Amino acid sequence: MITRLSELFVRTLREDPADAEVPSHRWLVRAGYIRRVAPGIYSWLPLGYKVLRNVERVIRQEMEAIGAQEVHLPALLPREPYEATGRWTEYGPNLFRLQDRRGGDYLLGPTHEEIFALLVKDLYSSYKDLPLSLYQIQTKYRDEARPRAGILRGREFVMKDSYSFDLDDAGLQKSYDLHRDAYVKIFNRLGFSYVIVSAMSGAMGGSRSEEFLAISETGEDTFVRSPGGYAANVEAVRTPAPDPRPLDGLPAAHVEDTPGTPTIETLVAVANERVPRSDRPWTAADTLKNVVVVLRHPDGTREPLVIGLPGDREVDLKRLGAQVEPAEVEPFTEDDFADHPSLVKGYIGPGVLGTESASGLRYLVDPRVSTGTAWVTGADEPGRHVFDLVAGRDFTPDGTIEAAEVRAGDPSPDGSGPLQLARGIEMGHIFQLGRKYAEALGLKVLDENGKLVTVTMGSYGIGVSRAVAAVAENTCDERGLVWPRELAPFDVQVLATGKGTEVLEFATELAGRLDEAGIAVLLDDRKASPGVKFADAEIMGMPTIVVVGRGLADGVVEVRDRRTGVRTDVPVADALGEVLTVVRGRPEFDRPDQL
Repeated sequence: MITRLSELFVRTLREDPADAEVPSHRWLVRAGYIRRVAPGIYSWLPLGYKVLRNVERVIRQEMEAIGAQEVHLPALLPREPYEATGRWTEYGPNLFRLQDRRGGDYLLGPTHEEIFALLVKDLYSSYKDLPLSLYQIQTKYRDEARPRAGILRGREFVMKDSYSFDLDDAGLQKSYDLHRDAYVKIFNRLGFSYVIVSAMSGAMGGSRSEEFLAISETGEDTFVRSPGGYAANVEAVRTPAPDPRPLDGLPAAHVEDTPGTPTIETLVAVANERVPRSDRPWTAADTLKNVVVVLRHPDGTREPLVIGLPGDREVDLKRLGAQVEPAEVEPFTEDDFADHPSLVKGYIGPGVLGTESASGLRYLVDPRVSTGTAWVTGADEPGRHVFDLVAGRDFTPDGTIEAAEVRAGDPSPDGSGPLQLARGIEMGHIFQLGRKYAEALGLKVLDENGKLVTVTMGSYGIGVSRAVAAVAENTCDERGLVWPRELAPFDVQVLATGKGTEVLEFATELAGRLDEAGIAVLLDDRKASPGVKFADAEIMGMPTIVVVGRGLADGVVEVRDRRTGVRTDVPVADALGEVLTVVRGRPEFDRPDQL
């Protein structure tokens, strides 16, 4: 059946929505694909829902190709399984919690590891039942503190989550590899540029973890790559630490007056003036600054943490947050300083830090602060710093932490060259969970010897609704959306732009014959000006646009490629064949009728 634009539930907008921060948000709203209900919550209109279903179709095809079976679990979930794994608390304020009329605790599911594990536990008990892979495409809920960018970061979103269940680690590796290969095929078909990077497991737990990032300047994730092929989310980058240096013969530490030096810049200036080096000037990289933050743990307790890092680096709060999950990082306030008088603001040094010190404050340092390295740092007195303070001799931290910013040009952890920084949108994340959830929930099966063994799990997620925005972000231009044919709501948009009944009649006939040939077609039969129709066709982004207008009197119609902008006049007699060739000639045209 032909879809007529005059009957379609859609309204395009000529102005950007006030809250639009990124191109995908702007165009999806203006083209009538989504509408905002509340912050981070959107309705899908017919055009947008078709794209969403096409993304789902691609995912289902590739998941079923690796033998995964689709199920559908509830979004409203009981507290008890999440209590058993600790995530009822660990999720903190990101979890939507509610109670039923009897006072029972429930949540809106942000992810379903626990429920899948219990489902398999309920039905399977033998090694003969494994390996097993299950998946669902389902609405998820997370109470984002700052929902933004339309459907890129919402509080309600559609996600594909799949889970593998294996008897041993070798089986988990095989399941992981199968999912990884399926993800490559899925993202290749979705039609945007992406990169696979090493990632942190975070609150999910487990060992190996990788992210699939859509490359985008508007992305919230920063990743690095090197000329030699290293790639990682910036949170997962490991700083190459210097080899330990011998302590013998190093100059003794000495305290110097450095008045008016609460910042690294002022300290370097005064150090070069009052305590000059004989070999070179002091730089910020010679200083050790100690940054104090507060960790708020899921149970509400607050823990001060001091981070020591070279003075030429800043603390990257996103990297720090990934290291301390599920705790959240908060500023160390003036009231906190008042509660810890041994901390002299602007002049904090290792002398009062460490769990063995009088202050009892945990002290973690950047890996560059290795044994034998000498530093200029606070002397724990106003206007005084200590010089030649040696790690491993004069102070011993409680450990190391990856919290310093990563910069372009830093050495790659694997030695494959200097790092380059780029930004991306997280589209998929795959984890080797191991036995964390199975142990917590008692998921065991009998092995070949009749012995109970704990099942090992993998978890694999794709942001389905986010993929719609990521593709739009990656393919749009200054005029609107530009859909790849694999995902477009319609293959062809036919515009009737001329006066007279013959124009609309031919456009309708052409649209009908395309529909009979199995082509998804949208007919713009509205009583609107050609300019409005052209603008709407460009903003909606169908791959092929056919213009039936003034050229009909000369026996031609115009075929436009939305991606390249190429326009071709085609004789009326050849119009159907030409459009079919354009559509079916593309290698990605292998889909069945849309769902």
